[in-house]
Amino acid sequence: MTVSVVLFTADLRLHDNPALYAAVREADEVVPLFVYDEGVRAVGFDAPNRRAFLADCLADLDAGLRERGGRLVVRSGDVVEQACAVVAETGARRVHLAGGPSRYAVRRETALRDALPGGALVVHDAVVTALAPGAVTPAGADHYAVFTPYLRRWTQEGVRDVVPLPRRVPVPEVGSERLRPRTEVSGTSPGLARGGERAGRDRLRSWLASGLDGYEDGHDDLAADTTSRLSPFLHFGAVSAAELVHLARRRPSPGAEAFVRQLAWRDFHYQVLAARPETASRDYRPRGDRWRDDEHEIEAWRTGRTGYPLVDAAMRQLAHEGWMHNRGRLLAASFLTKTLYADWRIGARHFLDLLVDGDIANNQMNWQWAAGTGTDTRPNRILNPVTQGKRLDPRGTYVRRWIPELAGVADRHVHEPWKLPTTEAAATGYPERLVDLGEARERFERGRRHN
Repeated sequence: MTVSVVLFTADLRLHDNPALYAAVREADEVVPLFVYDEGVRAVGFDAPNRRAFLADCLADLDAGLRERGGRLVVRSGDVVEQACAVVAETGARRVHLAGGPSRYAVRRETALRDALPGGALVVHDAVVTALAPGAVTPAGADHYAVFTPYLRRWTQEGVRDVVPLPRRVPVPEVGSERLRPRTEVSGTSPGLARGGERAGRDRLRSWLASGLDGYEDGHDDLAADTTSRLSPFLHFGAVSAAELVHLARRRPSPGAEAFVRQLAWRDFHYQVLAARPETASRDYRPRGDRWRDDEHEIEAWRTGRTGYPLVDAAMRQLAHEGWMHNRGRLLAASFLTKTLYADWRIGARHFLDLLVDGDIANNQMNWQWAAGTGTDTRPNRILNPVTQGKRLDPRGTYVRRWIPELAGVADRHVHEPWKLPTTEAAATGYPERLVDLGEARERFERGRRHN
């Protein structure tokens, strides 16, 4: 009997999983292995919201494997030691792994390759992403630094075919620890969504039927919230980015095209991080910023009490759901880095502490884009939360949803509550403006100009 191991990481699904598919095809028995990796906690990535969502994903993966005659084998500790132990216990010939672009994923892959017999490790690209990070490169460079030319090549390259769902996954006798249920995780956001492949595919089916076609016109509508909300499932690999591209392209429309473009943005950030792993913590394009460090202002931003309703609504949504609308993310990031002129790493860390979909590539590179230290070709652009609010939330529906203090404020004042009569403004209990936007803009522009 031949045995192969599938080491699940950020690919917690049965549908369109090339690593699992290859293992099932080549071996009589397969060990679907997940390791509660001590290294993830050591690097500060084991946040409660993601831990709870992970518990859902693993429970669902185990249930799906049991329906196919198998089960998920669970270990904890050092991922390399545990994978090698399973290989020794089962006599497995191969270990299949989805490739990852982060420094941590690359170190894990290197350590596994060194620890296993020659040729035993098989790394599968384009499992976490639609297109592998190094699949397309410009002439004379190792990655694309600007999105538009990357998108052209990404579109021309084409996405790999979707692989079939395995009918059976026979598992040999091998020891396993118990799954850690969601109920054991404390400190999660009260409105955190349920995880798992089935929940992700239910969400996908519903959104394809009712949300995709209108995505182009509605993806910035904060109140309507017509985005796919698939990002947490993509982060854990509970749904496949490659399959999403194929499904969207079957329904040609401006909405489908806009959605596929967002998937390309996700791949774009992965290829930047793969080529420049240090940008997880360093400026991609340094501007010489001398960031301000006003803890009072930063804490007001974290808690959604800046006095700017759209920013505060977005930050309160993050705290409640562990998720935030993409436009809200851009506005909150611009406010912290350009209006308060605080270091983008402070904001990126706070997001990673709460976002259920928080991954290094997209979180850090989007923060750098907003700060003007990343790939944005207009590094000094500033998003005005008042004008953005009037355009994207004209009736204040999104703001009132998350800021009950402003429930009774008229539409014309909901994004500028400081224009209310003094007694009426005080009665709301909503804080005064943290800073004046004009003064903050001058401060930021002066700081950038002098560097």
